[in-house]
Amino acid sequence: MGMFHKVKVGDRVISPIDWEMNPDLSFGTFESWGGRERVRNNDEFVYYFFVDNWGDEPKLCLMERAVKHARIMAEIKAPPEIVKKCVTEQGQSSSFEKSYAINEQLKEWLIDHVLDEAGDPELVVPRVERIVKEDMGPQLPAMDRPFAGEMTALPAESSIINDDGIADIVKKWDFFEAELNPSGRFVNSLAAGNDPGVIVDRRTSLMWQRDGIDIGSLRHIQRNIEELNRGKFAGFADWRLPTMEEAMSLMEPAKNAKGLYLHPAFSKEQPFIFVAAQRRPGGYWFVDYKQGRAFWSSGTIPGGFGRLVRAIDR
Repeated sequence: MGMFHKVKVGDRVISPIDWEMNPDLSFGTFESWGGRERVRNNDEFVYYFFVDNWGDEPKLCLMERAVKHARIMAEIKAPPEIVKKCVTEQGQSSSFEKSYAINEQLKEWLIDHVLDEAGDPELVVPRVERIVKEDMGPQLPAMDRPFAGEMTALPAESSIINDDGIADIVKKWDFFEAELNPSGRFVNSLAAGNDPGVIVDRRTSLMWQRDGIDIGSLRHIQRNIEELNRGKFAGFADWRLPTMEEAMSLMEPAKNAKGLYLHPAFSKEQPFIFVAAQRRPGGYWFVDYKQGRAFWSSGTIPGGFGRLVRAIDR
């Protein structure tokens, strides 16, 4: 019966409450980008109670969690003595572990005083979420502005790359890679496209999505590419996954304010992306702008994001 409890937060009725979920389990479930089987898709939300002990006084809170989403929906005005008792039961904890699973006493108090039709709505204080618009950096120059630099033609065909082949690639083109070539720097010449959803690199004659495709399996990404091309995103029907070289060409040698090794004109919502490269003996390659590296993994688990590219006429 516990899985079907509900709680009212403002005008919303939240159900079910997942009594098995807690901050530790949430990290293993969601920070691995949906690696566990219980997460079926990006739109699946889980709701659970936990104790937030990061401030001066511990608080009982309701969390809304999904693959890329985590927010505290409400603070619950539980008796301070039982919230503090729950914290005391945790014993000694490290400085970065201050979010705790609730104990049985808090669970019983929630069921008796907060949940279902008999719950007291005055005990649930909704958190007001601030919508922060992403900073896309300074305005880029116009695409038709004269470019006096030397143009570079990067490989545009999908490839098979062995583990030891990445170092050769990043050094050949002087791409930044946090471990393999930390002193590298491929200097782009980014410009605003005619469509607000794209950016052009005049050095490589490549047009990029400013944001990209949500996290999913390689099959999910490929379906999205087909849909974008059918709809002629930004007026074109030849969008594709970038090659390893093309994706690495966007790597910046220092993190931007969003925490990515990427020009701020690109969205932060695609921190690592699939590339058109398979690994021998198995797996698929990704470029990770959060860690500043290339890495490989399975094509379906844990999945990845997409940022598509197309060649423009030189």
